[in-house]
Amino acid sequence: MNTIDKLAILADAAKYDASCASSGGKVRDSSGTGGIGSTGGMGICHSYTPDGRCVSLLKILLTNFCVYDCAYCVNRRSSNVRRARFATDEVVRLTLDFYRRNYIEGLFLSSGIIRNADYTMEELVEVARSLREDHAFGGYIHLKTIPEASPELLAAAGRHADRLSINIELPTEGGLSSLAPEKTSRSIRGAMGQLRWRIEEAKEERKATRHAPVFAPAGQSTQMIVGADDADDRSILDTSANLYGNYRLRRVYYSAFSPIPDASVALPLKSPPLVREHRLYQADWLMRFYGFDVDEIAPRDSGAAMLDLDIDPKLAWALRHPAKFPVDVNTAPQEMLLRVPGLGTKTVKRVLSSRRFARLRFDDLARLGASLRKVGPFVQTLDHRPSGTLERPDRLRASLAPPPMQATLF
Repeated sequence: MNTIDKLAILADAAKYDASCASSGGKVRDSSGTGGIGSTGGMGICHSYTPDGRCVSLLKILLTNFCVYDCAYCVNRRSSNVRRARFATDEVVRLTLDFYRRNYIEGLFLSSGIIRNADYTMEELVEVARSLREDHAFGGYIHLKTIPEASPELLAAAGRHADRLSINIELPTEGGLSSLAPEKTSRSIRGAMGQLRWRIEEAKEERKATRHAPVFAPAGQSTQMIVGADDADDRSILDTSANLYGNYRLRRVYYSAFSPIPDASVALPLKSPPLVREHRLYQADWLMRFYGFDVDEIAPRDSGAAMLDLDIDPKLAWALRHPAKFPVDVNTAPQEMLLRVPGLGTKTVKRVLSSRRFARLRFDDLARLGASLRKVGPFVQTLDHRPSGTLERPDRLRASLAPPPMQATLF
């Protein structure tokens, strides 16, 4: 099998990894039209760095052979898909060739498990080592690590990669034992704990001497599949809060389950609505940047374990707590301003900065980046106070939610 055929198979197999993805674009292909360009190009995707930069990555699997038989995975042992495997030097050569042509700025490399965890991890590390040491590659490297691999190999991976990630796979231990019985939550979290310890140790050493070696400077991340098991949104967010708190993860990615060929009967026949994945990302954002905890987003005493798909979680919280509004934007503390629907973190910073010099009027909020339609019912200013809208949260919800759509029969 030549390199192009391998690239077609292993780049396609890597598309299920949401921790490095760009989505929402149309599929375009200029082949046969005489034009140029294609969004279906093999293996190149985009990722965003913490400072907002967009980087292009060669996103591939080392191999889609796998000794595991996880029910939700298209590359599972029993799956009837075409298989391929790159040699490590092929991946190195491809990365350098793409980089020299300015197609990419880095590499995202994952793999199925071949032989055993240590053998696979050695191959992944060898790609990163060769790029860094043999070719002085200065681009971004994201390695998917194997939880059962030895601590020495995880340590070697962190010396060469910018970011490491270990998939938590499913939100609950019950789901994991049901759909991926060959994997254990204990080994996954044990590996995450090792990475956290090494990352923090490296940071402390760098504080003492700037010549100390770095270890995964972009931190670690993970991905969980949503909708493959019966875990509700509150369970998913509880797992995310635990991962952020105990393992200091940079990101948790949520991937809506996608039906696969010859699927297990234990799996649902349809994927969950993509808006569920979107609401989880919004809730995740609220936890990380707005000071919300899981019980505020999906309150246990309400019996509502699923997020509202019609409105975003922040608006849902505001409608459950009308007594906390309207918020006076000229006097309210930052933590309360962050809870106003329609006010993002940047707008709140601008509000706090602006009110040091003048008392704000309603139109000022638009100039600071807020949507007046969204914030109007929840704030008061020198010249604005909502009249009666908060007394009927149901009517307010109807006015702010998207208009109902005809359900499809198919």
